[in-house]
Amino acid sequence: MNTDIWNDIKSEVKLRVNAEPSLKPYLESLILSQDNFINSIASILASKLNSNALSSQDIKRFFIEVYNECDWLEEALIKDLLFFKENDPACKYYSTPILFYKGYQGLATHRAANCLWKNERHTMALFFQNRASEVFGVDIHPAASIKGGVMIDHATGVVIGETSTIDENVSIFQGVTLGGKGTETGDRHPKIKSGVSIYASSTILGNITIGKNSKVAAGSLVLKDVPPNITVAGIPAKEIK
Repeated sequence: MNTDIWNDIKSEVKLRVNAEPSLKPYLESLILSQDNFINSIASILASKLNSNALSSQDIKRFFIEVYNECDWLEEALIKDLLFFKENDPACKYYSTPILFYKGYQGLATHRAANCLWKNERHTMALFFQNRASEVFGVDIHPAASIKGGVMIDHATGVVIGETSTIDENVSIFQGVTLGGKGTETGDRHPKIKSGVSIYASSTILGNITIGKNSKVAAGSLVLKDVPPNITVAGIPAKEIK
């Protein structure tokens, strides 16, 4: 499956080059000249995240090493890509999220930072969290656990706290906060089960669970557990019958 998607991405990008020849050097350097999917993702992130602290070349080499060290990351990145393609009506091509969607790019950065965090490389993990927040507008603590197959759509203003967990097939829209209540320590952030959709500008606070396949309406404030298969809305959020 990985090889098929990578071949599809390259075919799409060749069409993009034909449509916009002025972008040929850019697209060739990030996609067409790369050997595989992981090298391409590392190249794209390096082009976005470089700074005076680390050059693009350094970041690319570093990301390739991290992605290969935590070999489950490639599968998670591909699941994210598939979920975007299947669930975002604006996404017509596999190449679109990896090139242009900061939600995908921010999550790809988090996945590397999470690998670093698990390997006790906290300083570098926090460095990449900070750069992703500055560049992509999405702030995910490196310790947060996010399964493959997650869509962070638009990404701007998304905040995900340290002890949050997010299962597969979850959609998160702009301005969402998965935070603590400010009065707790330890495990203090939300647990998002599979199939959940959290719409724009919603805030979910505390060590609470959003049940499988439930929906949180835009602008809601959720302070207690949400059962599976329901929709909640409002401040504070209540079930919509």
